[in-house]
Amino acid sequence: MNTHPYDLLTPDVVIDAVESTGRLSDARLLALNSYENRVYQVGIEDGEPLIAKFYRPERWSLAQIQEEHDFSLELQSAEISVVAPMVDASGNTLFSHAGFQFALFRRRGGYPPELDNLDNLLILGRTLGRIHAVGRAGRFKHRQRICVDRMLAKNREFLLGGYIPRELVPAYSSLTEDLLRVVTDIYADVSPEDEIRVHGDCHVGNILWRDDVAHFVDLDDCVMAPGIQDLWMFLNGERHDREIQLSELIEGYSEFCDFEPRQLRLIEALRTLRLVNYAAWLARRWDDPAFPRAFTWFNTERYWAEHILELREQLAALQEEPLRLL
Repeated sequence: MNTHPYDLLTPDVVIDAVESTGRLSDARLLALNSYENRVYQVGIEDGEPLIAKFYRPERWSLAQIQEEHDFSLELQSAEISVVAPMVDASGNTLFSHAGFQFALFRRRGGYPPELDNLDNLLILGRTLGRIHAVGRAGRFKHRQRICVDRMLAKNREFLLGGYIPRELVPAYSSLTEDLLRVVTDIYADVSPEDEIRVHGDCHVGNILWRDDVAHFVDLDDCVMAPGIQDLWMFLNGERHDREIQLSELIEGYSEFCDFEPRQLRLIEALRTLRLVNYAAWLARRWDDPAFPRAFTWFNTERYWAEHILELREQLAALQEEPLRLL
């Protein structure tokens, strides 16, 4: 008996889906590392293999997926290196087969950027400045916004509804209530004019580095958000190290897009939203058999105890002065 929608996505369905677009597969199929969606490299007769991405059912509406595709193509038209979906002769980028929505992409090679290399950070900053210059030129009508209510308040309620071990509930409840209060206060400074179209999940795993070019992939989480959302995840190490990295990123970024220094105050608030949202994401996906296999450490008492400790450290970080540009 099928227990999850992806149980229906068999190798034959994947190949039939690709062939429904007019291509002939050689039946070589390689599952790629992806959890939210299902992504495969599919061999093509007399051609280069293609990447087929099957969207998780009921996650995004068709309008939301199309906005992701349109944004990718808009960036590609601006000669920014993004891996955009392929367009058929009728102008379509999104296809349907056996109840699944899917898109095709050309295969692109590369490796993660080296974040301890300041030249890499400068190039990343320049590329993100160009992406955000395009992002400012329009607005999403259907995609989500990064907001405190969805990512912290509602996720907090969801996790307290049955995932947090009973003995840890008081600590988690009190701590996340404090975090909600502080983050809400900080995020109150964000105005609609601050929100632009951004990548949304901008980390090294979504960048292919090759020949000193940053190729951005997977705009599945593109959202309306302050521009700093696409910058802060590249920062790591001690405070002084992060300030050096940030300064390099912003130097490149500012060549193509204005940066508002007041957004530096949002970094730890955005990190807090991501931490809580990530835990809730794992919990919401636990009925997908791929998740218990891949995240064996999740939903244990040890995991939640360490998560609470991480959130305590995050509450302390929210009290510190924002990072400075050097």
